[in-house]
Amino acid sequence: MSKTLFRIIAADHTGITVANLERSLSFWRDVLGFELSHRPHQTGNLASEITGVPGAEISIAVLKGYGHKIELLEYLAPPDRKHVDLRPCDVGSVHVALTVDNLHAVMSAIAASGWKAVEKEELRSRMTFSADEDFALQLDAEDPLRQFREKFHLPLGKNGRPVIYFAGNSLGLMPKGARAIVEEEMDNWAKLGVDAHHATGTPWYSYHETLREPIAGLVGAKPLEVICMNSLTVNLHLMMVTFYQPTKSRFKILMEEPAFPSDTYAIKSQIVHHWLDPKEALILAQPRKAELTVRTEDIVDLIQKHGDQLAVIMIGGVNFFTGQLFNIPEITAAAQNCGIIVGFDLAHAIGNVPLALHDWNVDFAVWCSYKYLNASPGAVAGAFVHERHATNTNLPRLAGWFGNDPNTRFRLHLEPEFIPVPSADGWQISNPPIFSMAPLRASLAIFDEAGGMERLRAKSIKLTGYFEFLLGQAGSNRFTVITPRKRDARGCQLSILAHEHPRELFKKLQAAGVKCDFREPNVIRAAPTPLYNTFHEVWRFAKILAEHQ
Repeated sequence: MSKTLFRIIAADHTGITVANLERSLSFWRDVLGFELSHRPHQTGNLASEITGVPGAEISIAVLKGYGHKIELLEYLAPPDRKHVDLRPCDVGSVHVALTVDNLHAVMSAIAASGWKAVEKEELRSRMTFSADEDFALQLDAEDPLRQFREKFHLPLGKNGRPVIYFAGNSLGLMPKGARAIVEEEMDNWAKLGVDAHHATGTPWYSYHETLREPIAGLVGAKPLEVICMNSLTVNLHLMMVTFYQPTKSRFKILMEEPAFPSDTYAIKSQIVHHWLDPKEALILAQPRKAELTVRTEDIVDLIQKHGDQLAVIMIGGVNFFTGQLFNIPEITAAAQNCGIIVGFDLAHAIGNVPLALHDWNVDFAVWCSYKYLNASPGAVAGAFVHERHATNTNLPRLAGWFGNDPNTRFRLHLEPEFIPVPSADGWQISNPPIFSMAPLRASLAIFDEAGGMERLRAKSIKLTGYFEFLLGQAGSNRFTVITPRKRDARGCQLSILAHEHPRELFKKLQAAGVKCDFREPNVIRAAPTPLYNTFHEVWRFAKILAEHQ
């Protein structure tokens, strides 16, 4: 700053001349939340002298808020005043910039009020973000969830500094509270032996019940609709035993292409188990030519085309390869209009995006908990069965003693008939695996402390949006982001298709202290997660990628 004989203390207000004071007032006050301070009316010599406009008469509204004041001025005179639609490039055009915590919510409120908002999300991002490193650091300083990073163990690189860990879509980081919970159960085993099944505190016999409420909250379910058990693929088989009941006319299954291989193997084996041919019974929803993600309308078209033959639809909520978030409620509604059972693999969705399985009327779903739920490698998985099915004890299923009525469970051989629990517990085969459930308790406590998925999703949208913005700023023709641009069509993951030397690029990222993953033949998956990743890490990743030659 140059040396002057005075010092500016603060910026007091911004004045805006408007055509309709009441309408503009409603925007700044009712939509943006500024507080009306006072409404002066100026006329006569004072108004003319202040403005330099002879005969000026002005109706004014002064609003205050967020450390600044806005002065709205409607000139009632002189009569020859002009209404000019200035373009941003025209002399005299001005703008006011406001920093917000949820741009999507603000834009929605603006649109709902009748004012015109920028329509394209990518333009909003460019208007909001900056490629400067200081801007990334500022975003971290303003992040209301920044303290949760300290609740996780961060892997260190060769330089002793934390790596840029964008691999939460493969394995989430270890919560610091997990060790104590696991060691507590180890101590219970050592000190109590078999008595730990019914000891005070967290008895092993009902250990799975401690997970019920928080998991139900994450998937948008009633507690009776969820159960933590087994692994994902085992749970998928259990669901298919119940819900895939092929008939001569209705025997086909619809999946997306590409689906996660384990899902494909499981579904094909279920088809073969019923003495059917996967080539005839399996329908794949594929991307259109020259596209890499599957359009919702194409899935709906396939449902309507094969509706009389489809028995089950099984789709990944978020695709493991592209990061595409499927429109679960629309697919579910289209399927059920044709009398088709619909289920989802939520491995890449739970803990990543908000879900409302009960309200969406989904029939069943399965998931693992070692990705975005940070529950340790091979941790207990989960399943959702909608209430209308969960309470139907006549549905076919594979039975085990922990799915049996707990009132008669320990009568053992004295009660040879299986009586399923009228809830998702009725699909539980065996007793709870304590040591694979314990770390999940630590992670779920963090989700609860963070305020649930809505707050996490708000940061995730901003974090991944900033990531996409920075990759776009790089302007490289050496890679393409194949994940959908629309925020409601993706989670936190961006899948980056490398056009040249993909493995070399991946190795360069690794050498620079980035932990992400590579999927054949040429896709790098990077998933900045809101609980423990930072905006500056996103900035550093994009810088490394942009420097790739």
